[in-house]
Amino acid sequence: MFGSEFMEKYQEIERSIIKKFRKDIWRMFTKAVTDYKLINENDKIMVCISGGKDSFLLAKCIEELKRHGKIHFEAFYVSMNPGYNEENSKKIEENAKLLNIPLITFKSDIFEVAYKLNPENPCYMCARMRRGYLYSKAEELGCNKIALGHHFDDVIETTLLSMFYGAEIKTMMPKLHSDNFKGLELIRPLYLVKENAIIAWRNYNNLTFINCACPLTSNCVIERDSIPDSEIGRREAMKRLITKLRSEHKGIDNNIFTALNNINMNCILGYKKDGEYTSFLDEYENKHIYNKR
Repeated sequence: MFGSEFMEKYQEIERSIIKKFRKDIWRMFTKAVTDYKLINENDKIMVCISGGKDSFLLAKCIEELKRHGKIHFEAFYVSMNPGYNEENSKKIEENAKLLNIPLITFKSDIFEVAYKLNPENPCYMCARMRRGYLYSKAEELGCNKIALGHHFDDVIETTLLSMFYGAEIKTMMPKLHSDNFKGLELIRPLYLVKENAIIAWRNYNNLTFINCACPLTSNCVIERDSIPDSEIGRREAMKRLITKLRSEHKGIDNNIFTALNNINMNCILGYKKDGEYTSFLDEYENKHIYNKR
């Protein structure tokens, strides 16, 4: 085998995933794929490349699994341009070339349309339109699954956001069936990979990715810690809260995550399933009568 001095840059990057970051990235990636049954024999997967560190790492992990895994599947690496400026578009293409990813690109006018429809808050419309375009592209390519780069921190941030601002307990699932596109499934193979591991991988390989390419966000290229508290969004607030909690209580992020898989149905006030609400009172008196017998 050739020594590292004879390797191409992309080969060094690939090697770092399965060697230096084997425990924190590769094992967590394969564990999620296995535990949640995310990839099956003969799947056709569209891997979405947004241009950030998460989606590019996902692409390299999928490539590695395709080459050396036991499951046979196809993968297409797709980047949608919703209206990026020339600099951001060029950066995505350069990184795809550097990482040796066979990128398929297509354009849309999502940024422009979302702003016209809701100039005060275009983000919701932008997110919905993105999903629709990506599902349509997946159908065009004959794919049955779409892979997104959401990671462990996204999961626990979403959980806290739902509790603090949505008044309900729910989270980001490792896989979902599409309601509007029959036969299509969304998967999140980085579900168990923590963001600090992704950042470490990026820094170790001296890589730079676009952070936020939205033309409506003035703070998108500013480092997170330099944004005043009064100007940050809700998700960024959750990131800061979790960072603070981690510094004070080791393993607290794992506890948040584990709690979602360890719900004690005897000690909750109520729950919703398929739109129907069930209160603890619905069974409370019946249990009391039964226990008295």
